[in-house]
Amino acid sequence: MAEQLTPETPEESEEQPIKQRKNGLYPGVSDELAENMKSGWADTELHGLEPIAQAAHTADRRAALSRRFPGERLVIPAGNLKTRSNDTEYSFRASTEYAYLTGDQTQDGVLVLEPRTLPDGTHSHEATVYLLPRSDRENGEFWLDGQGELWVGRRHSLGEAEQLLGIPAKDVRELAAALKEATGPVRAVRGHDAGIEAALTDKVTAERDEELREYLSEARLVKDAFEVSELRKACDATARGFEDVVKVLDKAEATSERYIEGTFFLRARVEGNDIGYGSICAAGPHATTLHWVRNDGAVRSGELLLLDAGVETNELYTADVTRTLPINGTFSPLQRKIYDAVYEAQEAGIAAVKPGAPYRAFHDAAQRVLAEKLVEWGLCGDLDVEKVLELGLQRRWTLHGTGHMLGMDVHDCAAARTETYVAGDLEPGMCLTVEPGLYFQADDLTVPEEYRGIGVRIEDDILVTEDGNENLSASLPRRSDEVEAWMARVKQG
Repeated sequence: MAEQLTPETPEESEEQPIKQRKNGLYPGVSDELAENMKSGWADTELHGLEPIAQAAHTADRRAALSRRFPGERLVIPAGNLKTRSNDTEYSFRASTEYAYLTGDQTQDGVLVLEPRTLPDGTHSHEATVYLLPRSDRENGEFWLDGQGELWVGRRHSLGEAEQLLGIPAKDVRELAAALKEATGPVRAVRGHDAGIEAALTDKVTAERDEELREYLSEARLVKDAFEVSELRKACDATARGFEDVVKVLDKAEATSERYIEGTFFLRARVEGNDIGYGSICAAGPHATTLHWVRNDGAVRSGELLLLDAGVETNELYTADVTRTLPINGTFSPLQRKIYDAVYEAQEAGIAAVKPGAPYRAFHDAAQRVLAEKLVEWGLCGDLDVEKVLELGLQRRWTLHGTGHMLGMDVHDCAAARTETYVAGDLEPGMCLTVEPGLYFQADDLTVPEEYRGIGVRIEDDILVTEDGNENLSASLPRRSDEVEAWMARVKQG
């Protein structure tokens, strides 16, 4: 990795003529070099750009936001780079709220909706996206600043951004000062840009800002046509990533779970932006740890692999799929019994996903099936199913909720109010996961020894339709015998 040009050490600079050390902005850079770097560059401005694919959808989303908060200034930042170590940064991922409303993904961007009163007395907003412009050649920014374009690559000019996003664009470096001088009610999405928040310190309140965050979460509960197409794309790429993993299970056995993690990550980067969340590549007893992302354990024939992973598309929509696979291609009798119980529970959960149904219905349906199985296997003493469910005793082995909303965040719409989300009803266009599981910890003395260390989860991404539901990840087999047949076909090529 190349190191940024910095001023010479004292020893080096002492050998330079005095005039070469008088460059005001960058000590140690000669005036001649600074002057040379100002000129001789071609004009690369792009013209006639087509709007991005979701531009019409983002315009509709901003219009709905404007109607919800008339007469108020709304500030939605993309966020800033975060330091990974020393002078290196994590890969940037724009805030979901900002990307949802603009389609832009660049660091430091801020969307501002300025309130306007129309001649007829109605309220509206004028949207402006504030961005970093092209690096300045005149002052040396583009080659001497660590985020200059010579180092990190060309960014769009403000004019190009306007063509692509369909929103007027201005220099973000002027925004903080303008916000400090602004008057009238303001709401902002917090937690992404400390500089913008500081400029608004005396203008916003936590309660009002939380109402904005809630609205933007609830707006994403029902997906538009563009979002559904992106989720389909994410699920299709994810299915190919699972096939990639099955093809290399023998190599994973010779190394570790990290081979699985790396294999899936390659698919995510080739077909999308990234993985949508840290891949869970849990082999053997690691499958009983819900968020096992260390992925440094052994992969052994005869055990199960719980793979929970999703490709995030270039437009930041993620799949979230889990399959539990026999590493040698064949379930043992006990593994099959537990797997089939989870499959039956998932079938019941998916069947409960329909428009007008309570959101919690799919969870309740899946939990009932799992409780029935646990009672049947004698793991709940002499209690019947109703008593087990009343006391929640099945949760020792089912552990988690049966699903969540899905979209630009893997746990999408998380700031939505309870009454509109978990206590609400399903509507066409909602997309959620259905993911029951059974997990018998390696040290759980309340279950027979042969159960210990077995974890099974099956997860699919389900779209609520006008007359029921559609499984967007259905291309990956789920039934135990179909899983075995699919793995055999994939391994044979």
